Amino acid sequence: MYEYFIAPFAQFGFMQRALAGAVILSISAGPIGVFLMFRRMSLAGDAMAHAILPGAAAGFLVSGLAILPMTIGGFAAGLIVALLAGLVSRLTLQREDTSLAAFYLISLALGVLLVSLRGSNVDLMHVLFGTVLALNNDALLLIGAVSSISLVGLALIWRPLFAECLDPTFLRSVSKAGQPVHLIFLALVVLNLVGGFQALGTLMSVGLMMLPAAAARFWVRSIEAVAGLAVLIGVASSYLGLLLSYHLEVASGPSIILVAGAAYIASLILGRRGVLFSRTQPTRHRIA
Repeated sequence: MYEYFIAPFAQFGFMQRALAGAVILSISAGPIGVFLMFRRMSLAGDAMAHAILPGAAAGFLVSGLAILPMTIGGFAAGLIVALLAGLVSRLTLQREDTSLAAFYLISLALGVLLVSLRGSNVDLMHVLFGTVLALNNDALLLIGAVSSISLVGLALIWRPLFAECLDPTFLRSVSKAGQPVHLIFLALVVLNLVGGFQALGTLMSVGLMMLPAAAARFWVRSIEAVAGLAVLIGVASSYLGLLLSYHLEVASGPSIILVAGAAYIASLILGRRGVLFSRTQPTRHRIA
């Protein structure tokens, strides 16, 4: 048991750093994913994950695979795309999700093009899919800072964000906090995606954000419980995914996301609000 479940992390520093980075990401990304899900913005999170690519690619052109320039570039690009999508929805008849889809496709193509101007296929794979086993101390500090800022920011806007999930119209009628809260939340989403791409790349960083949140929704009802369970599922997926990649000698980032995907499928079938449990419950009829 020790050789299979503990030895890889006890013997190898790169496995310890990979686990630490993935766990820290899970702590902040899980609650962010829960609010994306409750606000029906799950695909918007995926769009913004692609939107950070040109900024990260610009940082790569300037300084190679240096962490700070790629992080700053990715964060700036993600915010610009989010703001442009909101501006288009305000000035035209097009909805924000449609404009986000358009901008993320443009961003994805531009980012791949920028990386290909200077880098190799290996560099492109690094940016797109991450290298969780190559995390160094600087990357861990960055991920830790991202997680800390996200948790503090989320705590500050929790109540209006929760109210907006329940009834956006009511929040707008009693408070002017709706739009600022929305913008702050988008900034936190982008910040987590930028932190996540260091480990999982731009294409899969959203997986650790959305899959644990979606899985947790099948087990509990309250938003606080869903957020807590999402963190636990993300941490467990990180640990088991890294173990799977070590023993089978496969890519670590996709292994983590696949384990989280397996947790989602299991929750979909076996969860308290999943397929099997829902079918075995008696139908409740309302009395007029």
